[in-house]
Amino acid sequence: MDSPGLCAQYCTYTTMENDTKEIISVVTIDKRQTQRNSVVMEREAFVSTMDKLLTEAVLLQWTKDIVNHFWYCCKTAETEVQFRKLWSSVLHHVTNEHKWYLGHCLHDRLPENQEKEWLESGSQAHKALETIVLNKRWLKDVHRYLPFRSICQLESFHNHILMYASKRFSFSPSVYEARTLLAALDYNHHKNRPPLSNKEGQMIFRRQYQKKSGRWTVYSLKVVKDYSYIPDLQAAILRKRLHSERGLPRRRILRPDDPRTLGLLPNVPPPSIDTIIESHVSRGLGMNTWKFQL
Repeated sequence: MDSPGLCAQYCTYTTMENDTKEIISVVTIDKRQTQRNSVVMEREAFVSTMDKLLTEAVLLQWTKDIVNHFWYCCKTAETEVQFRKLWSSVLHHVTNEHKWYLGHCLHDRLPENQEKEWLESGSQAHKALETIVLNKRWLKDVHRYLPFRSICQLESFHNHILMYASKRFSFSPSVYEARTLLAALDYNHHKNRPPLSNKEGQMIFRRQYQKKSGRWTVYSLKVVKDYSYIPDLQAAILRKRLHSERGLPRRRILRPDDPRTLGLLPNVPPPSIDTIIESHVSRGLGMNTWKFQL
């Protein structure tokens, strides 16, 4: 970054991904880091950029395996001590070291043709991984993961609610509650649907690109929903209506637990219509103009 008549103090070396046009790396070099020699600042920034990208590229191929190893540790370990021992073993595995002084890997014999590039012990990539794995601040929260619970299915159901109660529409409390209950009935009835198969009995898969991880994944299609519980639900509603021994009220009385008994949703009480009209008139709009705009 040059200013007229002055030498550059900073050199910012930016890397952009050619296809997505996303900025994937920004490295800034201060002139003092190159012994105040602005001529070599760009070269130093380039070297730092390549070191950073190569380190990330090597670690990226191990990301999925490291995540799987983390969940395996959560599922297997019963105490924090066991978790730390299992979790730290990944630092040996990625360097192709499967037996060491205090332990060994628990996996079966690995194939001879290893597709991933092994990390060199003590390399920049290995040190970066070690910083993540042995992060003391993160390890303090390990006890939260030991029960091995995941909320992905719960998040899936919350997305499913939007099919019945879209955020684009406003519903009264009773209607919204009924729609969420219908969503729960739908989810529970269809959550164990078998996978869809072709004529040969083979499962049908579809590809899906995960933008966050930058990988293609596959998922199996499931049989079409049947909604076979709907007739029973309709019959139950009709029976309850027939045995109620009273007609539908013209005006519905709010239940004691209805949120509408607590007042309007805005925490500011509404002014009268005349007050609102006067406020518009005071802004310079005459009454005739106001009526015309309405």
